[in-house]
Amino acid sequence: MDIKVVRQILEWNEDCSSEIRELFKKKKVYMINVMGSPGAGKTSLIIEIIKRLKDKYNIAVVEGDIAGQVDAEKIDALGISVVQLNTEGACHIEALSIKNIVEYFDLDETNIIFIENIGNLVCPAEFDIGEDLKIALLSIPEGDDKVEKYPLLFSKAEVVVLNKYDMVKYFNFDDKRVQNNIDKINSEAQVMRVSSVTMDGVQELTDYIEERVKLRIEEQS
Repeated sequence: MDIKVVRQILEWNEDCSSEIRELFKKKKVYMINVMGSPGAGKTSLIIEIIKRLKDKYNIAVVEGDIAGQVDAEKIDALGISVVQLNTEGACHIEALSIKNIVEYFDLDETNIIFIENIGNLVCPAEFDIGEDLKIALLSIPEGDDKVEKYPLLFSKAEVVVLNKYDMVKYFNFDDKRVQNNIDKINSEAQVMRVSSVTMDGVQELTDYIEERVKLRIEEQS
């Protein structure tokens, strides 16, 4: 019975995510799902990318948390349209939540939507929310064994960010081990070393995103 229920939820979520994807394609909105552990640096990285793009594109953000609105307040301070999504215990965001939030944004005037998913290395990877790009963050302090322990997230991400890379000299972090493990399960993933403190790698990631946003805007033009 439990297996049947989970299957039904995932199938229903897939249908909903397809609706979102078609809507955003029609409206030329590019959605990015940012996933990683609590404290991996998701908010800080999103903020640095927004700073580099906000003068060229209209950006909106969905901040996913179990409770509170601390991160949403940081985004709001940038003058960016933001919706706080509190799951009240759920460890992931589902497509229906995104579908319900869409009405709060003017999609005709929006180019990019960032989704900061719930801090978790497991559940968010199981649910497609209609995103165009999945970014998985692994911060250096978390350790170099996480790709082996939580392979699903890293197998689905188009971009894997080794975040807080300025701290690599302070931890016994085997970069080659991580790279090899990613290559085994997701050889097409872009692996980027990034620091929101030194700003190393931030522009490279921003450029990667911008190229895909441009393609979306140019679609059917």
